[in-house]
Amino acid sequence: MVLQARNKHREAAPKPPQPPRASQSPLRGAPDVGAGESGPERASPSPGRKGAAGRKGPRAEPGVSPAGVGLGGRLVAGLRGALGLRRAGRGRTWTTLLLAAFAAVLHWSHITHLFENDRHFSHLSTLEREMAFRTEMGLYYSYFKTIVEAPSFLNGVWMIMNDKLTEYPLVINTLKRFNLYPEVILASWYRIYTKIMDMIGIQTKICWTVTRGEGLSPIESCEGLGDPACFYVAVIFILNGLMMALFFIYGTYLSGSRLGGLVTVLCFFFNHGECTRVMWTPPLRESFSYPFLVLQMLLVTHILRATKLYRGSLIALCISNIFFMLPWQFAQFVLLTQIASLFAVYVVGYIDIYKLRKIIYIHMISLALCFVLMFGNSMLLTSYYASSLVIIWGMLALKPHFVKINVSELSLWIIQGCLWLFGTIILKYLTSRIFGIADDAHIGNLLTSKFFSYKDFDTLLYTCAAEFDFMEKETPLRYTKTLLLPAVLVVFIAVVRKIISDMWSILAKQQTHIRKHQFDHGELVYHALQLLAYTALGILIMRLKLFLTPHMCVMASLICSRQLFGWLFCKVHPGAVVFAVLAAMSIQGSANLQTQWNIVGEFSNLPQEELIEWIKYSTKPDAVFAGAMPTMASVKLSALRPVVNHPHYEDAGLRARTKIVYSMYSRKAAEEVKQELVKLKVNYYILEESWCIRRSKPGCSMPEIWDVEDPANAGKTPLCNLLVKESKPHFTTVFQNSVYKVLEVIKE
Repeated sequence: MVLQARNKHREAAPKPPQPPRASQSPLRGAPDVGAGESGPERASPSPGRKGAAGRKGPRAEPGVSPAGVGLGGRLVAGLRGALGLRRAGRGRTWTTLLLAAFAAVLHWSHITHLFENDRHFSHLSTLEREMAFRTEMGLYYSYFKTIVEAPSFLNGVWMIMNDKLTEYPLVINTLKRFNLYPEVILASWYRIYTKIMDMIGIQTKICWTVTRGEGLSPIESCEGLGDPACFYVAVIFILNGLMMALFFIYGTYLSGSRLGGLVTVLCFFFNHGECTRVMWTPPLRESFSYPFLVLQMLLVTHILRATKLYRGSLIALCISNIFFMLPWQFAQFVLLTQIASLFAVYVVGYIDIYKLRKIIYIHMISLALCFVLMFGNSMLLTSYYASSLVIIWGMLALKPHFVKINVSELSLWIIQGCLWLFGTIILKYLTSRIFGIADDAHIGNLLTSKFFSYKDFDTLLYTCAAEFDFMEKETPLRYTKTLLLPAVLVVFIAVVRKIISDMWSILAKQQTHIRKHQFDHGELVYHALQLLAYTALGILIMRLKLFLTPHMCVMASLICSRQLFGWLFCKVHPGAVVFAVLAAMSIQGSANLQTQWNIVGEFSNLPQEELIEWIKYSTKPDAVFAGAMPTMASVKLSALRPVVNHPHYEDAGLRARTKIVYSMYSRKAAEEVKQELVKLKVNYYILEESWCIRRSKPGCSMPEIWDVEDPANAGKTPLCNLLVKESKPHFTTVFQNSVYKVLEVIKE
């Protein structure tokens, strides 16, 4: 947009000179198949299960200005600016930090309490804790376990970079494929921690004998940071506790009031079940990645609002981008929505070309660094995100040509929007063809299936899972009961009114040759557009409401904003308005919290425990297994056996393997399926009858999914039903319990 190169035009009467705003710089730190399972099976605590008595309880921007001011001198001043405080308000700065720290401790305590209540994690054995990490959670944790148990840290890293167990017989670099830097970092911390504690003679864990009742054998259960699983989970919960401190600072900075930070934090707690699932699924990638998105968006807000760009702000943004992208393959799609929102803000004139160009450069640099750190993961370079960055960079370079176009302002906006949209799609298509990458093709197919009748095996595996379906109809109702949705709508309408007023002043004048206007408060417009993007994602894929709901909590902080509601606060004290709203929110919010606190269970999965124990003691260490993706993660983690498929569904080759493995639940002939398994060098197949009969909704049982993929065999009896009754002559039953049946593949 060409508005950005001009000086601001003020039509109002001249005002007395205002003191310059201080530099404002805060202090900060794809869908995976099967990820939606909110946790393992819950069972009521056994009366005979006992542990040790009395064991209850909870478990500045560093920038340098162009003038060369040093890091230490700018830190406190930068933090004061980030919180909207004057230099004299040192006490207010520390008050804000203390409140943020209190919010962090409160959230850490809350999620730790919920996790322990749900699984009785402190009393589980090592095997039970590993089984509690279901689906891809177990896959990720297995690499942490590998590094921790290796002779040395470097040896462990070499093992996961030359992994022979995950996709047998292939040898893969899992650091390149699976976003495992969190596990590498945590494993290094664990090894350092235990080594230091051993050196100074401090005990890091206490072990107990726990009786389980019901005729089950006693188990040994260890507590303390010296236990790998406890250490792993504890660090995740600490990180997500710190995230709440960022939310408080974020709400405070955006709204200009600590009341805004309070609103953000309380809205998050009142809608906790809609905001996060870290307390049920700690090892998921979002648990590591999302806190850095909060930091990243806070930094973007600061950059949009600040009158000067400091190098430290841009460096901090680059680092937060990297820490957001490295742990999670889906991060690129979220950053795509951010770049699109920022480009729209630029086009209509709320930020200048200099700021957007700097932000684009930082995104490009962080993307390139992630590409290197991920050992050349080609999905990053062939993503829509990368294509969008290149197209916007090119459009900014061509800005002088847009100035010469003699069309209306609205037409110019539409032209630039269409160039960005179609340019991004075309460039993405070309780069994917050039590099021969089809790993993310299923994402496009998934979105296509949302709007059209397109179906294939992969899209049905996704859409038949509730978390990848459309948003539940009850979700907006739950938002309304806590008054989160009404509060956000009021804020959104206020922002839209401001945008319409600004746009009308430009469009009515139709000044295409001499553009003098550049509007204020671009950060508010950015947040409104980002809200629309997250809303679209959340409606299309229910799992992605984990982006929408927290952003709604941040937007709710703007009910304290004098920029939007100064006319009201001139008549009513803002504290009275805010506390009245929070009191109304707390009615349903406290009920939601009580519902979470009432979730009490104990992890128990005896059939899988029997299966794992049988595999460990009755099969050779090099025996190769195939079966349902969640079960394969547990086999790889706890039994340390090679598997041919797993729950990380982001690779085209892995999707092809999984389709072969899942043909056991099709209507194909047993001999045909066996021959395909032999090609994959499978020794044992773990058959689960429930996968043959369960049906989340019409058309979503495995045989029905195969009817779409293999219509020629439709109407025949599913192979899994036949093998449950009689496995011969192509397979031999070697183990069976109430859930699992292990078939040995007979090789001729």
